[in-house]
Amino acid sequence: MAKVIASSVRKGNVLDLDGKLAVVITAENIHPGKGTPVTHLELRRIADGVKVTERYRTTDQVERAYLDDKEYNFLYEDDTGFNFMHPETFDQMAVSKDVVGDQAQWLQEGMTCTLSLHDGVAIAIELPARVTLEITEADPVVKGQTASSSYKPAMLSNGAKIMVPPHIGAGTRVVVMTADGSYVERAKD
Repeated sequence: MAKVIASSVRKGNVLDLDGKLAVVITAENIHPGKGTPVTHLELRRIADGVKVTERYRTTDQVERAYLDDKEYNFLYEDDTGFNFMHPETFDQMAVSKDVVGDQAQWLQEGMTCTLSLHDGVAIAIELPARVTLEITEADPVVKGQTASSSYKPAMLSNGAKIMVPPHIGAGTRVVVMTADGSYVERAKD
């Protein structure tokens, strides 16, 4: 355990809330025009899965739990959850669906992810920052639409919907940020 300032807490960190470990789902630093800046945290308690919301002044100290972070490769999804394998020991681990959460849509077979383990149980997952996926369908370009200001909806091969520039069409491979599902660039392969 170590004390860190609240404004440095990020998504995926694990905090100790009065002896109970909780994973940070979202962390937002809010700087109002007047008053004290605050850090708004949405957490999920590991023991019982209950979501809690905490607000701290950005300078407040919070207890951060340090975990064993290990690289694992994603294998497949089944009824038990998501299955990962350690690349050197070949140990397999099932990670529950509530730990992976909405990041599940970005998981690809063979993808290397960082699992945070506490007492041998995965309690948090960190995906690579970017994934490359193919666009399966995209709306046609509207005549007179300028490329600089407008984006159009498109469907990815994993079923996710994102906004892309007008020049991107179906069949194009694109790079997407896993944190928020935003378009980065056309894939270079």
